[in-house]
Amino acid sequence: MAHEELTVAVLGPGGTGGLLAGLLARAGHRVICLAGEDTAATLRTAGIQVRSGTFGDFTASVEADTELREPVDACVIAVKHTSLDAALDRVPPAALGDGLVVPLLNGVEHPATLRARYRPDRVAPAVIRVESTRVAPGVIEHGSPFAEVDLTGDGVPRERLDALAEALTAAGPTTRVLDDESAALWAKMSFLAPLALLTTRYGLPLGDVRTRHREELTALVDETAAVSSAVTGGPADPAQALARYDGFPPQTRSSMQRDAEAGRPLELDAIGGALLRAAERHGVKTPVAARLVRELGDAGH
Repeated sequence: MAHEELTVAVLGPGGTGGLLAGLLARAGHRVICLAGEDTAATLRTAGIQVRSGTFGDFTASVEADTELREPVDACVIAVKHTSLDAALDRVPPAALGDGLVVPLLNGVEHPATLRARYRPDRVAPAVIRVESTRVAPGVIEHGSPFAEVDLTGDGVPRERLDALAEALTAAGPTTRVLDDESAALWAKMSFLAPLALLTTRYGLPLGDVRTRHREELTALVDETAAVSSAVTGGPADPAQALARYDGFPPQTRSSMQRDAEAGRPLELDAIGGALLRAAERHGVKTPVAARLVRELGDAGH
């Protein structure tokens, strides 16, 4: 795969998937977007339009279909957890062949789901740090000054991970390969869970959460750090996590909060539920997280 044109499928060419699809296609790779018929038809005719202060404004031609029909080097899974089961029907295991499965989903439980369906040694979970939004089918606005990917995968051949990371980095997003899958996923979870639960529960941007609900934020950061440490066996630094929140722009909102405001299903179980399940398995007390998950659930989310 190294130094060669890759064939990459992207399941869910929305804000994140669409950005990666556009960047990889612009860099000369073959990209097949998998989506519903209307979106696929739009992408086939108009391509993917990216508007980015970092990567520039451009349009890239991509292929598009409603289902994967041939082997690929990698299939990026960029749908929300709430639609994962239905979306996977678009990627039959027999069609995927030897391809890597690269989920960008929030949470920590999805790799096991994917390994039960596809080759376990080809599931390569990734964490992406980016703010990118689909404003219309095939039209992507990349708003953050960064796009960074951590690629991992227990049991996945290292050369496969390195080749994909090289292709992604050359296309735009800074990509590194990490050895510890659990640590990579829990590093993201530890940051995301407090942000998602509190901004969504109170309907406030991060700046207001970290001032008006500082005590709750601090307690929730402590809880998630304790769970992460128990799961991974590694150290956790709550003070460093708080400092990261303090460094973010005050108007920062979580994707869960945006979903709530738009009336879309929330990834509450994938984030909050998974946190509580891990806490219970490891005997970690998480009263603040449990209350927030319960309150969000009671609110009809």
